[in-house]
Amino acid sequence: MLSGVSVTCFTASYLVALSLETTRLAFRSGTRGALLLGFAGAGLFAHTVFLANRMLAASQAPLSSQQDWYLVLAWFLSAGYLYMTFAHRRLALGVFVLPLVLTIVAAAVWRADDTSFAKETSVVFWGMLHGLSLMLGALAILAGFVFGVLYLIQAYRLKRMLPPPRGLELPTLEWLQRRNRRSLAVSAIFMLVGVLSGIVLNEVLETHRMPWHDPTGLATVFLMLWLAAATLLTVFYRPARAGRRPAHLAIASFGLLLIVLGVGLFAQTQHGSAGGDHDVVASDHGSSRSPQAMEGQP
Repeated sequence: MLSGVSVTCFTASYLVALSLETTRLAFRSGTRGALLLGFAGAGLFAHTVFLANRMLAASQAPLSSQQDWYLVLAWFLSAGYLYMTFAHRRLALGVFVLPLVLTIVAAAVWRADDTSFAKETSVVFWGMLHGLSLMLGALAILAGFVFGVLYLIQAYRLKRMLPPPRGLELPTLEWLQRRNRRSLAVSAIFMLVGVLSGIVLNEVLETHRMPWHDPTGLATVFLMLWLAAATLLTVFYRPARAGRRPAHLAIASFGLLLIVLGVGLFAQTQHGSAGGDHDVVASDHGSSRSPQAMEGQP
């Protein structure tokens, strides 16, 4: 049943969501929010299934044509719009975001080339996206850790009515609280992009693929799931948005990041290993030696 999902399915859902967004300009409604989230979520789900089907059916490098990259870009915009709509339901963000999504999808369908790029180009692109996303996700976790520690220090000082350290002015609790929540969301998004691009990269590589049970890969997936759960908790569970809870979540995320880095440094892992490539190069050099150089060898 899901194999029949087409561009029309998620495009129609996005169009309905855009129509609902534009009605904000005309009247207020209590049920519009639920309908809006329903159609936007259905569109994103169909969009995800469509990309997954294209990835599984690809004869060469998956999601490595100009058309695929346009559709992936539209997917990220749609996912960001859906998250922002959950977090800020009063903002009419879809009036500005959904037209961009529909324009990109139209360009992908009617103008973009669906021929897969060369294998080397695909490996370079997905490899760069994978590494950059994980790095930015780690930076967001580190920033959240700093904001979390500062929040706890500031909360401790204000509770005991202690004067601020001389020459050191700390931000307000409200400012730090918002930064903690945003760091969780940003790190979750970048880690999700890093994991997904890593999966595609592993499929693009014909040789020297990383096994799916690799400890670094599993630890990174667990960290991504934790960040996604923490972000959803701060969005849907109101008590988790205030007080020390966002700071505690940010600090816990930093602890998990240290575990992932420790696994990558000390565990037996093939993530990022170039040993196989060196073997290939060495064998190529050995096979390219002249017959004269091989004389006298057993």
